Amino acid sequence: MSLKKKLGLGVASAALGLSLIGGGTFAYFSDTEVSHNEFTAGTLDLAVNPSVVIDVENIKPGDIMVREFLLENNGSLDISSVDLATAYNVVDAKGDNVDDFGKHIKVLFLENADKTGDGWVIGDYNDVIAETTLYDLQNMEPDAVENVQGFFTHLFGLNGEGDGLENGTSDQMYVAFEFVDNGADQNEFQGDTLKLDWTFTAHQTEGELK
Repeated sequence: MSLKKKLGLGVASAALGLSLIGGGTFAYFSDTEVSHNEFTAGTLDLAVNPSVVIDVENIKPGDIMVREFLLENNGSLDISSVDLATAYNVVDAKGDNVDDFGKHIKVLFLENADKTGDGWVIGDYNDVIAETTLYDLQNMEPDAVENVQGFFTHLFGLNGEGDGLENGTSDQMYVAFEFVDNGADQNEFQGDTLKLDWTFTAHQTEGELK
C-alpha cells in the first residue's frame, strides 16, 4: 500500500473515532426492568333491605304503622353519610281533595338503633327523624347514619357506633308512621293512595394517604 493510501486510511479512522466520541454512540452494558402498576377504584354500594319499607292498605285516621329495615354497605369503601330525600305523590280517588294527604301522614320517628348505643335509654334515642309530616319532610335531608347523641346517652357513655357506615356492615333502622286523626272531617282522603319515595344517597369518606 502506498504511503498516500496509508495516510488516507489513518485520517478516516481518526475521523470515525471522533464522530463516535462526539455523538456518544458507543457500546455499553444495560439491563431493563418494567414496572407494571394499577389503580383500581373502590365501590359505593348502599342497599335498603327490604327495598320496600312499607306497603299498607285500608288505613284510617289514628292508625300507627311500625316497620324495620336495614341500611347495608355492600361496597368496598366506607360511607361517611347517607342523605335521605323524601318525595311523594297522591292519587286522589274521588278528585275532591282540598288538602294535601302528606300533611296528615306523620313520621313519628326514624330510629338508627346502631347509633343509639348499648341499650336504649327511654326518651333518648338516636332519631334521624322525629315528629314531622311527610309534607314537611320534603324540605329536609337528614343523615340516616349520623350519631346524634342525646343527653342521657352522652352522660352515661352509651354513644353507639360513630358516624357513617363501614363497608361490610349494616345499621338497623326502625320507623313509625301515623295517619293523624285531627278530630276534623278527613273524608276527602277516603280511597286515596299516597306513593312515597325515600331516596338514600351514600357519600364517600374523605380522601387519605395510600
